[in-house]
Amino acid sequence: MEIEEKLKKIVLEILDVPESELDFDSPLREGLGVTSVDVVEILADIENQFDIEVPEEDAEKFRTMNDIVAYLKEKTEG
Repeated sequence: MEIEEKLKKIVLEILDVPESELDFDSPLREGLGVTSVDVVEILADIENQFDIEVPEEDAEKFRTMNDIVAYLKEKTEG
């Protein structure tokens, strides 16, 4: 499964949004209504699914889902 699909699955399980509203370019907080609690859950799932550790200073840079995808590609694909 591609990074985008895995991330989409994680986010849809945590957020109460229809898949049609999930936009990888939307700001996470303003566009998708992600809360601090959601961020913690999403990061925990990402770390488990991708078998990586995401330092807090890296996580603070995530503004959109595309930011997360780019980060995951860098960390998992070299």
